[in-house]
Amino acid sequence: MMLGDQPWTRVQAALAGGAPVVAILPLGAVEAHGPHLPLCTDGILSEGMARRAAALLGEEGMQAFVLPTLAYAPAHYAEAFAGTISIGEATARAVILDIAASLKAQGFACLALANSHFDPANVAMLRGLAAEVAAIGLRLAFPDFTRRALAAELTEEFVSGACHAGQFETSLVLADRPDLVDEPARAGLADNPASLVTAFAAGATSFAEAGGPDAYFGYPARATAEEGAATSNIMARAIVRATLDALAQS
Repeated sequence: MMLGDQPWTRVQAALAGGAPVVAILPLGAVEAHGPHLPLCTDGILSEGMARRAAALLGEEGMQAFVLPTLAYAPAHYAEAFAGTISIGEATARAVILDIAASLKAQGFACLALANSHFDPANVAMLRGLAAEVAAIGLRLAFPDFTRRALAAELTEEFVSGACHAGQFETSLVLADRPDLVDEPARAGLADNPASLVTAFAAGATSFAEAGGPDAYFGYPARATAEEGAATSNIMARAIVRATLDALAQS
C-alpha cells in the first residue's frame, strides 16, 4: 500500500488498529546509469522491492505502507555525468532521521529501508543510522545487500561487483518499468566486466576511473524482465526478514 496514495484517515485507522504498522522507505538516487537506463533507476529498483515486501508483510497479517521514494542521495562517483544530482551525506542522514522521528511520533513500529543505491558514501551513511534511529525509539530494518551474506543471495553479476546499469539493474528496470529502457541503446552496448568493488578498493573516485566511461558496468544486453522480477522478490524477502527481526527485538 503506497502511503502517498492514501487519505490521512486510512493511515490513522491503521495506526489505531492495535497491530504494529511498518513504514518502508525506498531510497534512490538521481544518477547516470549508462546510455540505456533512466537517471531514476535506483528509485525504481527500491520502490519495486518495497512494494513486494509490503505485500509479503500483508500476507503475514501485518500492515505496511510504502513511503514516497527518497530520490536524492550521495552519488559522488557519477558526478561527472549530466543529470546526476549528488547531495551530502549529512544532508541525506538528517532527512532520514527526521522521517524516522515523524514516524515514531505518529505511532509507527518500524522503519524499513529499501536501498539499491550502493555508492560507498551512501552505504556508510545508512550503516551509521542504526544507533541514531534506535535513540529515537523506533525500530530499524536495513538489509544491506553489500554485505557478503545478502549479496550471495543475488545474481552472479552483482557478486562480481560489475553491476551498475548492467544485467542486474537492467533486469530490475525491465521487470517494473520496461517503458524507460532504451532498447536500441541497450542492444548496442558491449560487455564491461570491470568490477566497481575492485576499483573502489583500489582508490578509484569516479566511474570513469573505475573503467566505466559511459556509466555502466556488467552485461546489460543479457538482462531479462524474468530475472528482474525474481531478483526483486529475493530483495523483498530480505526486507521482510529484517523487519520481522527488528520487531522481535525487545
